[in-house]
Amino acid sequence: MKKTDLEKNKASKIMDQMRQSPSSGRFGSAAASVPDRREQRKIDQANGLVPFAVKLNADLVKQLQAQAEQAGVPLPELVDRVLRAGLAAAQ
Repeated sequence: MKKTDLEKNKASKIMDQMRQSPSSGRFGSAAASVPDRREQRKIDQANGLVPFAVKLNADLVKQLQAQAEQAGVPLPELVDRVLRAGLAAAQ
């Protein structure tokens, strides 16, 4: 056999091993605990959450992300707080 044929055989063996290797915990049983999109949508609807797309200035988004990270809360929760505070102040 030529050297290139030997290398192709090695590569195919490696690819077969990668396909047959067990999946890591990230993709195995741990992934089963995360709901799929449909289930997540039902959970959100039960909690009264509605998807609401808004276009914001990039600087404002960076500021919100930094503040959420600093406070240790998810971005949607921070946006909820900011909007509620702003609406309360406007009344």
